[in-house]
Amino acid sequence: MKITESNQSVVVKFLKVTSVQTRMRMIKLLSNNMNNSKAIEYTRKEIVEVASGMLDGSFHYLEGAVALSSLRHYAGIEENDKDFMIFVGVASETDHLPLGKFRENWSREALERLEPEIEAAIEWAKRISKKQCEIIIERFGA
Repeated sequence: MKITESNQSVVVKFLKVTSVQTRMRMIKLLSNNMNNSKAIEYTRKEIVEVASGMLDGSFHYLEGAVALSSLRHYAGIEENDKDFMIFVGVASETDHLPLGKFRENWSREALERLEPEIEAAIEWAKRISKKQCEIIIERFGA
């Protein structure tokens, strides 16, 4: 998909209603097809939306951590930015768990067996990263 000045707003609106994986693909497309400052601006808005959704429960917490870990690469943020490193850690520690669309490839029994571990991971991730979500929202939301 070629993103132009005329269809940027459609692409950005599309980001708000799709899965995490689709949103990440769209951010990558934006980064490859838009001028850098516009791509960074849209990505930072997405970062705020993800972090806000993680806090208010409208965004799966672990999927959000994975998204924030990846989005930093498209937002003009240093690789080892202290506000994002916690999400890199959460993503790394939970990458064995079936999240998002990948759940469809797992048996119901396996998902049921892993559910307590997923719930514990969510609680752990919230405990250690809630403050960083708030910082990110304040940092990029203005």
